[in-house]
Amino acid sequence: MKTVRDYIRTIPDFPHEGIMFRDVTTLFSDARGFRMAIDQLLHPYAGTPIDKVVGLEARGFILGGAIAHQLSVGFVPIRKKGKLPGKTITQAYQLEYGEAVMELHDDALQAGEKVLLVDDLLATGGTAEAGIRLVERLGAKVIGCAFIIDLPDLGGGRRLEKLGMAVHSLCAFDGL
Repeated sequence: MKTVRDYIRTIPDFPHEGIMFRDVTTLFSDARGFRMAIDQLLHPYAGTPIDKVVGLEARGFILGGAIAHQLSVGFVPIRKKGKLPGKTITQAYQLEYGEAVMELHDDALQAGEKVLLVDDLLATGGTAEAGIRLVERLGAKVIGCAFIIDLPDLGGGRRLEKLGMAVHSLCAFDGL
């Protein structure tokens, strides 16, 4: 029987030499694999009150939309700077090669709402941490962070756990 990991292909030297890119598009394109991933991402939260699902740009939108649909709750995107049309709040974070900025509409979440944050990949945790900080600035509470892939050697899981986050991932790959 196939696992979620079996649907993920690895592309060597993308986007740079020495990087082993974990490509989830092969998982998304297979109906059985995609359904398995969504079901497994949701499983730990069965019976947990969730008001909104927040997805991190860009593959987190695909996962977040499907999860929000399953839960019959709203979906909220967190995007790269300059991509959202309304009034936003911003959060800068460090990348290994510089800085990036994420944005969230300032009216996307209400104080006290319970949020599940989702993305395809957890590496260093910088993007997820920026997302958490944006959610919290609006007074909402992240009740969990769900990812398809964890790259534990890069420390993202430990980083989020230090913030008090519950982290759930479906599979892990060693290295970069």
